[in-house]
Amino acid sequence: MSHFSVIHGKRIRKIFLVGIFIISAFIWYSFQAKMISATETANENIREIHMVTGEFTTKTADGKEIEAYRFDPGTIFLKKGEKALLKIYGVNGNEHPFIIEGTDIQGTVEKGKETVVPLQFENEGTYRLVCISHLDYTKNGPMIAYIVVN
Repeated sequence: MSHFSVIHGKRIRKIFLVGIFIISAFIWYSFQAKMISATETANENIREIHMVTGEFTTKTADGKEIEAYRFDPGTIFLKKGEKALLKIYGVNGNEHPFIIEGTDIQGTVEKGKETVVPLQFENEGTYRLVCISHLDYTKNGPMIAYIVVN
């Protein structure tokens, strides 16, 4: 004599829901293990921030040409203690010697080259990245970017 088991509708639904839950949890875990923030590298938690040197030119009503240099973006934000690499690419102007006020950081951005500046601030505040060749409007500036640390 044969013995058959009958699975009723409620039991089928429970088995189905448990299976869906297990599969969903597995898929979620698989994606979480592989995700890396777009601003982080795979090996280290060092964010890369890209910046360029730019120039605006125009003529006044009397035909005199005026120009102004700038860093773009003009403001970047970091968390206190965060490690970052500021990569500044020289687009306009032959060279831009710079300092970051309140630090010992200094360097030069040259046209067609990328200057990499490691950043890590332990104190909150606003730090100015200043091109010392373009300090004010008389020298086609001010060429300043702001680093805001929270």
